[in-house]
Amino acid sequence: MATKGFEKPSIKPELFFKSSVEREDEISKIFKYNIGSLTNSEDVRYMSQIRTRIAPSPTGDPHVGTAYIALFNKCFARHNQGRFILRIEDTDQERSNKKSENDILKALAWMGLDWDEGPDKGGEFGPYRQSERGTIYSAHINSLIERKKAFRCFCTKERLAEVREKQIKNKDPIGYDGQCLNLSEEEISKNLEQGLQYVIRMVVPEEGECRFEDGLRGEVCINWSQIDMQVLIKSDGLPTYHFANVVDDHLMNITHVIRGEEWINSVPKHLLLYEYFDWEPPAFFHMPLLRNPDKSKLSKRKNPTSIHYYRDAGYQPQALLNYLGMMGWSMPDSREKFSFEEMVSEFDIQRVSLGGPVFDVEKLDWLNGKYLREDLSDQEFWDQFTDWSFCPKRIGKIVPLLRDRVEKFSDVIPLAGFLFGDPPVIAQENFNHGSLSSDECLEILQLSIWELEKIRDWQRECVESSLMLLAKKIGLKPREFLFPLFVSITGKPASTSVIEAITILGLDLCRARVRNSIMILGGLSKKSEKALAKKHKGLCG
Repeated sequence: MATKGFEKPSIKPELFFKSSVEREDEISKIFKYNIGSLTNSEDVRYMSQIRTRIAPSPTGDPHVGTAYIALFNKCFARHNQGRFILRIEDTDQERSNKKSENDILKALAWMGLDWDEGPDKGGEFGPYRQSERGTIYSAHINSLIERKKAFRCFCTKERLAEVREKQIKNKDPIGYDGQCLNLSEEEISKNLEQGLQYVIRMVVPEEGECRFEDGLRGEVCINWSQIDMQVLIKSDGLPTYHFANVVDDHLMNITHVIRGEEWINSVPKHLLLYEYFDWEPPAFFHMPLLRNPDKSKLSKRKNPTSIHYYRDAGYQPQALLNYLGMMGWSMPDSREKFSFEEMVSEFDIQRVSLGGPVFDVEKLDWLNGKYLREDLSDQEFWDQFTDWSFCPKRIGKIVPLLRDRVEKFSDVIPLAGFLFGDPPVIAQENFNHGSLSSDECLEILQLSIWELEKIRDWQRECVESSLMLLAKKIGLKPREFLFPLFVSITGKPASTSVIEAITILGLDLCRARVRNSIMILGGLSKKSEKALAKKHKGLCG
């Protein structure tokens, strides 16, 4: 709906050079709309424009869970004539990277989940990358410190580890013990003069409970004794998720926060910050998490989770979007095949079911088949198939692999068919090897995939270097080490270069094939996987 009587907020650079008291007063004025005679906060929220957001962290593959939450945020906004915002939460300097950000943007766009405001489109409430909003966070954290709602904590990692160990031993609640909460100004000044590192934590009530309304779950009650004195600003000066999330949501005028249920226990921290700043909080809706068929949380160890996997495996983006729409929600007439526009038209967030929706690839295959059969003409089917399988970029990598190995064109499919189709059909006996046991094959596969996941620049040289270094550290000859990978990726103990094949297929498809082989070999228990992870850390850091 149109926004009537509301002024567009803007921050002038000189604001951040004023005193903290003046600065906070100005910020409060800027980001509280002129609501005229309206007095009821609920009236204000729902008479303003609906604004939802998705805020992925660029630290890995674009996850289907991100698309799932993005879909419901966009549907809610579109159904209410609102706006959908994309914000990049990139304050984790060690793990965030530009490639991951670009992958997320491309993957969401491929699925049709475009946005109205974001780092690539701009907007009235930018910047839309947290790494570019440092001055804003500084202004707000200084205000909290002066109000005694936040404090500097000079505790070392060693002391915090000792406190945690003691709490575990005594079976006490785990959390910060308040050591630095009541430091005098003199003690704080002395620590700062000495150059001691510190973080900034929030003050949390010691008694009572936090009650709040969840739009899907009703009233939720969490005791303050369960809430830690959260770090708001890290020792590197960057904000944590919790602090940046609240500041950004408020300054970007987010009206409804629709996110996964894993964030429910963080709501008290967020509401406390809204209270400290004297801001009106948004409405909260916590969606059920996507589940594996065994009802465990959806993870790449049991299911393909990268959007790239489904793109590279030849799924229709409309089918994947449709399938995510069925995760915990249904159309009023119960039909299973529907377009995004139809979902928007019929969308009612109260139709979300809180039971953990199961992400079943077989059901997705069935739905994708319907799209291929019902929505594409013969020519469209052929055009899309050739675009997928014979795109110049992909074929350009495969041709040099084949020319020196074939006598005639009919040799191509038997030799390289594994590069175009589903994972090869293999059994446990395919891993029989003269000098490698099944357990050793399983170990090689898991260690290899962990190493491949670390590669940022996916090039042949990087793939080869990573795997050969791992082979050396394990103490195996390249031919022995590569054997289980040959079987997993190509379906044969020997074929075209497996290094080339891994490079061409990409991480997502290779990970799915290696995971399939791991299951064929009996899988890894939690205990054995933990032990192997420890070994991997010792070998590779």
